[in-house]
Amino acid sequence: MSKRSPELSRRRRREEEPSGRSYTIDELAAAAELPSRTVRHYRTEGLLSPPHRQGRKGLYDEGHLRRLEMIAELQDRGLNLRTIRDALHQIDRGRLSLQDWLGVEADLSAPWLDESPLLLDEAALRERLGDSSPGLQAALDGAGLIERQGRGEKQQYLVPSPGLLEISLRLNAAGVDIASGVRAGEIFRKRIRQACNEVLTLLAGRTGKGFARETSRDAVGEAIGAMRDVGGEAVRIIFAQENEAALRRAIQRGIIKPPGKGRKR
Repeated sequence: MSKRSPELSRRRRREEEPSGRSYTIDELAAAAELPSRTVRHYRTEGLLSPPHRQGRKGLYDEGHLRRLEMIAELQDRGLNLRTIRDALHQIDRGRLSLQDWLGVEADLSAPWLDESPLLLDEAALRERLGDSSPGLQAALDGAGLIERQGRGEKQQYLVPSPGLLEISLRLNAAGVDIASGVRAGEIFRKRIRQACNEVLTLLAGRTGKGFARETSRDAVGEAIGAMRDVGGEAVRIIFAQENEAALRRAIQRGIIKPPGKGRKR
């Protein structure tokens, strides 16, 4: 027996049910094809408005059912409940329609980096590594910059990020070993992750009032596109400025001694 698709199931259910119907929480859950505990959880998390009171009984309506269907549609796109709650609040305030929000979500999901993993055989990997010091391949493997795939004659190497591999090799050639470079990268990633989250929180609160000309999908998409285009360059400039300042402070404090300043033995 074939399984009905969620969309077909919802469409048939809406056609079969009378409009203006009231539901108990168990009836609402059954109509939405959800466990009652899930509906209660949505209420607790603020995704579903309270029921209408009729005496001591709480009753839900078609608006609540449509809200559950909206939540299901957003979940089908892989969004977590926190993101869904924020999206629904935007929709409830009239800032965006569901379709507009889904369009913005598609803009947000677009990749910011034009980079794809590489799969190299032994010869291609050795060519890329060049005349390397002993143990370099093992160090790259241990750092996750390359990953062995298969065995024997079929053995290949997956490079998750060719760009990071190239940076690591350039640093290694200049005297910064793989372990030190990877540790530095972890520090940068941690701080950048925090900064990105803070920036997005700031901009989300200023949508239409400093971030995007208005709250429409096109305006928000244009602003996101501009950030994607210039974001990397902005980070490069800020990194150069801050690194220059950090090196200057380190020299002033004697943490790093410039060439020719050390003691001769």
